[in-house]
Formats: sequence, C-alpha cells, structure tokens
Amino acid sequence: MTTAPLTTSRSRRGFQNSRRHLVFLIPAAAFMAAFAVYPLLQLAWMSVHDVTQATLNVPGWEFVGLENFIRGFTAGESAAAVNRTLVVVAVVTTSGMLLGFVAAIAMRTSGWWSAALLALMVFVWALPPVVNGSVWKFLLAERGLFNTVLGALGLDTLPFLYDPQWALISVASVAAFAVIPFNALVFRAALMAIPPEVFEAAAVDGASKFQEIRFIMMPAVRGTTLVLFVLTVVYGFRSFDYIYVMTFGGPGTATATLPFLGYLQAFNRYDYGLGSATSFLAVVGVLALAGAYAWTIRREERS
Repeated sequence: MTTAPLTTSRSRRGFQNSRRHLVFLIPAAAFMAAFAVYPLLQLAWMSVHDVTQATLNVPGWEFVGLENFIRGFTAGESAAAVNRTLVVVAVVTTSGMLLGFVAAIAMRTSGWWSAALLALMVFVWALPPVVNGSVWKFLLAERGLFNTVLGALGLDTLPFLYDPQWALISVASVAAFAVIPFNALVFRAALMAIPPEVFEAAAVDGASKFQEIRFIMMPAVRGTTLVLFVLTVVYGFRSFDYIYVMTFGGPGTATATLPFLGYLQAFNRYDYGLGSATSFLAVVGVLALAGAYAWTIRREERS
C-alpha cells in the first residue's frame, strides 16, 4: 500500500538533488560561456566579415561571406598550412606514441636508472614550452651544440632552423620530444596495473621479453592507446608555442601551421578577417578531434 508514495517521495528527492547539483555547475558554465563560447562565436563572426586594422573598432563590419576562406586557399597559404600541419601531426603522433610506450616499458622495471628516467620524464614534462623551445633553439642554431659536434667530427653542418624542410621537421621533432613524457607516464600507469602474477606465469611458460610486450603489455594498454592517440593528435594539430619561440613561422612561412598562420595574418598583417577565417578552420579541426576524444572515452567506459 505504501510503495507508490515511497517511490514518489524518492523521485522527488532525486529531482531536488539533481537541481542542487546543477547550481554548482552555474559558475563553470558562466566561465566557459564568457571565455570560450563567446570568443569562438566572435571568431566565427569576424571570419565572414572584412575586418582590418582600420575597421576593427568601427561598428558594422562589411559582410563578405566565405570570401576570407576562399582568399586563404586561392592565395595558397591555407592549403600549404594544412599540409604543414599534417606533417607536424604525423611526426608528433608517431614519435610521441611509439617512444612514449618504449619509455613506459623501461620505467616499469625496478632499478636506479628506471627511477632516474622517471625523474627526467617528469622534469621534461614540467618544463614550460617557452623554456623548452628556447633551449632547443640554441641547440639547433647554426653554431649550436649539434652543429658544433658535427663540425668537430668533420661532417657538414645542417640548417636545422634555416632550411624550409629541415625547419619544419626540427620543430615537429621538438614538439614530439615534449609530448613523449606525458604519454610515457600515462602508459606506465596502465602497465603498472597489470598484476605481477601475469608476468610470473609468462616467465614460467618461457615467454621472451618481446612476447611479454606483444601478448601482455600491448593488449593491456589498448584502451589507453586509443585515448592517448586522440590527445596526441590534438596536441600536434594545435602546435603553436614551439613554432613561435623557435622559428616564428620561418624561414618565410615554412613552419607556419594552420593556427600560427592565423596568428600571422591577424597580428602581423592586421587582416583580422582573414586571420579569423584561418583560425576558425583550426578550431573546426580541434572540435572534430575533441568529439572523437569524447566518443573514445564513452566507448571505453561502456566496455
């Protein structure tokens, strides 16, 4: 006889609790709306208008539709920037994932060198990108450490930061170097969750180290790999700080990826409409990757 009233009372309390929880979301929602949603809407609005230094503070910008997007591709800058961005993403993702997993395998063993490697990984990961990029800029300079060693060995020096192809690969490699520690620490956490009994049973069965990696470690980190892969692609896609510090998009625009090209167009050439259109393309790419990341997380939670 009292089942229905009890059910109704519990439903009412559950609804009230959910409303209380929503109250705590209001500050975060307001912060996101003010500092994330509004700037993105403003960026999209500027991308379809003619906005220059002369008209930036003038109300009523001239609507040009997709002209800024078309102008970016017809001039060849946007298409080239997309290609450079894909190169950076490929280098960062491949190196970051592979070397991060290798470093994680090395750090899961016991010993002083494993602890030293772990400390080094945390140190590199904690370095601000400006400091990290400045160090590599000096190392790869024309008379930097790398070229000094090559000269001492009687070899030709290399234009790491002064040749278009070398500069792009150098910046991408430094970005990959910076993401390796994060990937290694996440992979290591997944590997440490494997019960020791599994490795003991594999040793009794005569499994080699390679077989342990192939049949125990790799299946154990499959879910982690999917999540890290998307995060690493996002990291490579939005690379900006290392390019800013090391090459500033040069030589010429050889290292100007899509996000950095938008910065150059808006804040160096003061063509805010074109820069907004280029930056909006980068935002669309990041949003697509963010959606893939959210889908991957939900898939892992269900499995």
